[in-house]
Order: sequence, then structure tokens, then C-alpha cells
Amino acid sequence: QKELVTGLLGADLIGFQTQFYCNNFLDTVDRTMESRIDWEHFSVQKEGHITMVKPFPISVDFRQPEKETGTPAQKPDMKAILKEMGLKAEYLGVGVDRIDYTKGMLERVKAVERFLEKHPQFVRKFSFIQLGAPSRTHIPQYHRFLAELHAEVDRINWKFKAKDWKAITFLEKHHDHKEITKFYKIADACLVTSLHDGMNLVAKEFVAARDDMGGVLILSRFAGASRELRDALIVNPYDIEQMADAIHYSLTMPNDEITERMSRMRRDLHENNIYKWAANLTEELAKLRMDDFKLT
Repeated sequence: QKELVTGLLGADLIGFQTQFYCNNFLDTVDRTMESRIDWEHFSVQKEGHITMVKPFPISVDFRQPEKETGTPAQKPDMKAILKEMGLKAEYLGVGVDRIDYTKGMLERVKAVERFLEKHPQFVRKFSFIQLGAPSRTHIPQYHRFLAELHAEVDRINWKFKAKDWKAITFLEKHHDHKEITKFYKIADACLVTSLHDGMNLVAKEFVAARDDMGGVLILSRFAGASRELRDALIVNPYDIEQMADAIHYSLTMPNDEITERMSRMRRDLHENNIYKWAANLTEELAKLRMDDFKLT
């Protein structure tokens, strides 16, 4: 621990995703070694060297979909996409994750189950598609987690079994950005329900993709993105009932409210994009260098 912290303090500037992480790092420094911490300016002085600690919440390239095609992308046909998969549905939820227990995927599929139990009128109408990228496949614990996830999906699908309809479809493979964007654009709700996450760019990618001002973002309070995307439906991923209720509200929300929420999130994301994130970092570093120059 001491060696890692000492190594980090060799930097002039350390950036974290949230202010909470900055606070946590300074607390760690305080417990680990002899140093002078300036809590007002969020800096650490050790052996004459000053390290600034600041939050730099990372973002996405807001205009990426247009950049790939050269023109604003048209909304894909949901029915056609589902037909290719052998499915039918009137409402669609989507999740996009690296397969990892911290992403709350088990809790998410249980919330879908609970939603269908509480609102049986959506059986055969609502379908949830989970895009999962394999991760750390050489670690036995991840094999066990993946097996448990598959078992839960199979159990839920068997419970609500119906011809040409599935409650949950689990697509376990690496998807490129174009494939993922297609699902973002047709989803009525995107579920980002991490149990713990520094940022989770899926939430921002979904908002960036929705140039039709449609779709509802259901976002974990434990993801760093929840500090910025306040017009999402913020949930506790450990609370299955709350997530089930959020799915229901996302599908019954008035269109005006959907548009207002998405418009505000897109406005914020347009301003705080990946280029502004990079500019803020370099600007802060340049300030430090200018201050050093003035001192010498």
C-alpha cells in the first residue's frame, strides 16, 4: 500500500472520476504516510513535492454516431432487428456490460423477473436484451458467476415461457460500437445497474445515441455517472422491487417527460464531452507548470 501511494504521489496531478474518490485517496494518504494534506486546495505535500488531486469525470464523443456515417443516423427498425433474432416484443429494455459481478447483472435479471410478476400485462410484450462482453475468462470465480447468470436467465425464461418471445435474451460476445448503438437506439429503457462503478460510460453512450430524444435511462446510484445524469431514474441495484418499479415507470412514462429528461441529459453531455474532459486535464496540468515557472 505504501509503495503504491508513494508512486502515485510522484505525479503532479492525479485525477479521479468523482470527488468522493478524491476524498478517499487523501484519507488513504493521511493514514498511510507522513505528509502535509491541504484539504482546502486538495493537495498533498511530501518531501517538498506537491501533488494536486482533482475530479475529472470522463465522458464520451457526443457526435460519434454521426461521425461514423457522415450524416445523422436514422432510428433502426426494432421489429426487424428482433425478427432477425427470432423474437417479438412491443417494448424493449437493454443492458450493455463487461461480464463482471460488480455490474449488477444478476440483480438486473431478477428485477426483470419481478417486473413481469408485478405487471403480467407486459408478459409477451416486454423483452430484455443483455449484451455481455466476456471478461477475465481465466479466473475460476468468473466462470462460476457466468454459470450462475446463465442459470438465472434460463430459469426466468422457463418461468414465462412463450412461443417466439423471451423475457431475457443474453448475447454473450464482444460487440462493436455500431452493433451496440443499434440496440441503444431502439430500447425503451437502458438499465445501468452497477453495484459499484467509478463512472460507467454505457449510461453516457446511451444518452449520446438517443438523438430522437426517446428512451429512459435507469441508473445505479453507485455509478459515478449518477452524479451527472440526474434526469435518469436513479435506483439502488440491491433493491429489486425499486428496480422493477423503475422498469414499469420507464415504459409508462408520458412522452413529454421522456423527451424533457433526455433533452436535459443530452444538453449536459454535449457540453461535458470527451474533448472538454481532455481539455480540463491538460489545462490543470498547464496551470501547475506555469505556477512552477513563476516560483523559479
